[in-house]
Amino acid sequence: MRYALLADIHANLAAFTAVLDDIERRGGVEEFWCLGDIVGYGPDPSPCIELLRKYKHVCVAGNHDLAAIGKLALASFNPDAAFACRWTAKQLSPRDIEYLGSLPSVIEKDDFTMVHGSPREPIWEYLISKGSAKENFACFKTKFCLVGHSHVPFIFRQDEDGSCSFISLSDSIGQVLGRRRMIVNPGGVGQPRDGDPRASYAIYDSDSGVVRLYRVAYDINATQVKMVKNNLPMRLVVRLEHGL
Repeated sequence: MRYALLADIHANLAAFTAVLDDIERRGGVEEFWCLGDIVGYGPDPSPCIELLRKYKHVCVAGNHDLAAIGKLALASFNPDAAFACRWTAKQLSPRDIEYLGSLPSVIEKDDFTMVHGSPREPIWEYLISKGSAKENFACFKTKFCLVGHSHVPFIFRQDEDGSCSFISLSDSIGQVLGRRRMIVNPGGVGQPRDGDPRASYAIYDSDSGVVRLYRVAYDINATQVKMVKNNLPMRLVVRLEHGL
């Protein structure tokens, strides 16, 4: 079985569509595993929700998903993110709101726990250091955990001596999910932050036990034009072309 690992679509329809097309070119998948933040920042929240719902998928809630429907206060968001959340809330249909409100914070499926932030704090914690990753291995029971939120592709591996190793994921290079426990982030579809502006996602093949990262070029300018047209913050517009 093949599964697409997606995180942080962030209402970027051009990036999401490019990823879906790339998945089809690679033979398709049986199911999509979405790690939250379908909306926020970008100009197409409702179309992205509707497109995801056309596919067989499971999805956890992200902080922007909850903030857009009033289930998370905006006090912890920076001003640009808060502005985009308020704008997003006005674009959502009742069907969109119902869907986002139904998303769980944690999903356990086979050998995987899925969260947006971290297993310790599923909505908000950024897993970006070996220290925090080491502590989080005690917070989930499955062999592997899938996270998003940081918009950076990586693997944290729990080593035999209890220490934690960081493994950078590179385009088209596979990583075997073996006997050691791992935390995996497939990067951001709609707003990468690792210096590479291309959309990021991964495919997990349960038969081979390999997760493979893919980067996909998309029409960044098309998304930027929509953002400017809707008066979304310029900093959010510009960052897309830099992958930051």
